[in-house]
Amino acid sequence: MRRVAQELNVGTMSLYYYVKTKDDLVAVMDDALMGEALLPSIPKDWRRAITEIATRTRDLFLRHPWALVSMLSAPPGLNAMRHMEQCLEALAGTSMTTKQKLTFLAMVDDFVFGYALREAASDAAVDLEFAKTQMATGAFPRLAEAFGDGSVHLGKDRFKIGLRVLLEAERE
Repeated sequence: MRRVAQELNVGTMSLYYYVKTKDDLVAVMDDALMGEALLPSIPKDWRRAITEIATRTRDLFLRHPWALVSMLSAPPGLNAMRHMEQCLEALAGTSMTTKQKLTFLAMVDDFVFGYALREAASDAAVDLEFAKTQMATGAFPRLAEAFGDGSVHLGKDRFKIGLRVLLEAERE
């Protein structure tokens, strides 16, 4: 609460006039962020709509990585409900059952969250000495082949490619 009060240039205790607990504050912040994920209008093509929603949500989490953890325990607010409504509206014209829609949207969310978590973690410094020592023993030839030079080279378009794979798999 103290940090938020500093950011807002107000006294810590004055925040309690608006929110009663830290959990309440996190819920309000999460709901505000979910408002950023909302599309102004939903494209007619469901794949394009889901792509735009997923991309916008990914961008939101990349700008605010703290939300990846806090949203796990925050109750859904109006903007989270609007977000889900948009997702279901995007799928309204498909032949999917309600259960299939919810399962599909959970898979897309899992992909978006996982991507954003990996991106947020890629900034952290990692000590690779242990891994290098183990790879030098020859016990991990595939790992040595993939990471032998000490760097990870993932394609920069992997979000688009991964999302496209999910969307195309839904045709089967």
